[in-house]
Amino acid sequence: MKRFQVAILGFGTVGSGVYRILTENHGDLKHRESLDLTVARILVRDFTNEPNLHLAPRQLFTTCFDDIAQDENISIVVECMGGVEPARSFILRALESGKTVVTSNKEVMSKHWYEFETAAKKTGAGLYLEATVGGGIPILRTITDSMQANNISRVMGIINGTTNFILTKMSEEGKDFAEVLAQAQQLGYAEANPTADVEGYDAMYKLSILSSMAFHAHMPIDVIYREGITKLTRADFETAKLLGYEIKLLAIGKKEGNRIEVRVHPTMLKTTHPLASVRGVFNAVFLTGHAVDDIMLYGRGAGCMPTASAVVSDVIYACHAHGRHRYMTFENIPGMSDQVELVRDFRCIYCVRLKVTDQPGTMAAIADVFARHGVSLKDVLQLGEADGCSSHITFMTYEAQEFAVQAALRDISALPCVRAIESVIRAEN
Repeated sequence: MKRFQVAILGFGTVGSGVYRILTENHGDLKHRESLDLTVARILVRDFTNEPNLHLAPRQLFTTCFDDIAQDENISIVVECMGGVEPARSFILRALESGKTVVTSNKEVMSKHWYEFETAAKKTGAGLYLEATVGGGIPILRTITDSMQANNISRVMGIINGTTNFILTKMSEEGKDFAEVLAQAQQLGYAEANPTADVEGYDAMYKLSILSSMAFHAHMPIDVIYREGITKLTRADFETAKLLGYEIKLLAIGKKEGNRIEVRVHPTMLKTTHPLASVRGVFNAVFLTGHAVDDIMLYGRGAGCMPTASAVVSDVIYACHAHGRHRYMTFENIPGMSDQVELVRDFRCIYCVRLKVTDQPGTMAAIADVFARHGVSLKDVLQLGEADGCSSHITFMTYEAQEFAVQAALRDISALPCVRAIESVIRAEN
């Protein structure tokens, strides 16, 4: 029987869930895994504003990280604090003292991963991060332990439950963004400041980790194209439905040879695509490997117990690997490897909705600009009632280059017959 003492940093939603699993399942883990796991310390910011202090014996709590760092009996530190500081400093100190770290913190990992792995390698400590992407979905372990035989060419994921809840409500109930955001905040799905979710930062952090592991090359957050959902309107969803699409905030990574593209943005998906049916706060990740072809993992991407499940899984994994921890399969450096070519001029299908003057020749003038930039049009729809002065036209392109489409839109916006470019949404087959 192997015995390990664990410290938990942060006792909010995830930290309290980790404590609950480790204590309630203590006997089962001893029986199934031959591991005696004991929570020795819990770090909190203070003793006055912590709502979960009643969930564990008071003597376990501390506000001083030194009580953990200097305790030689504690060999595993679970970081569930979120944010960058003081999480970054605590993780580094733990690794430098030879303690294995398990974290659910996608932001600090995506920004300081190389620092942590460098420190871990120096002391032989472990660094585990399954819970940073997809909550309870075992997506990272699937990549590292089940898909080694594959060259992964594509990852596409709904990896933020808050935005998926908002987009589901907008699609199914015809509600405006602001109304659904307020509902998500009332239900606890969205923070008081929802910027990280609705502007795509959370998905960007996760895609940095996910794509790095899938493509065996570090993809830092500053190379990821990011666009949020705040500009989407009811009209966008009405248009998508007429064309047979759903709108999702997707994290997308594609690899061909040494060329990699990584992007987060609202995306139109055919209703027949498996990701299009993922509703509410659920997450899903779609992978394509050269041998296994397409697979999809689906489940709860956040919450107390799903995320805690992934954390405890990492704790168990770390215990069994004690003294022989594995590290990343790529050179973990601050930037992107010079062996990788970043694709910024990616190819997509584009759905462009314009408000135009209601006069002869308007559609031909716009189509001519697209043609001059090498953008071929698949569908042209006039949606909504014209008021005699203006109307709304939607253009659906075939696959086209990002830079060509943007150049065409700049020229189109200058046409006298175009009053506004109301929306541009990319689509994936």
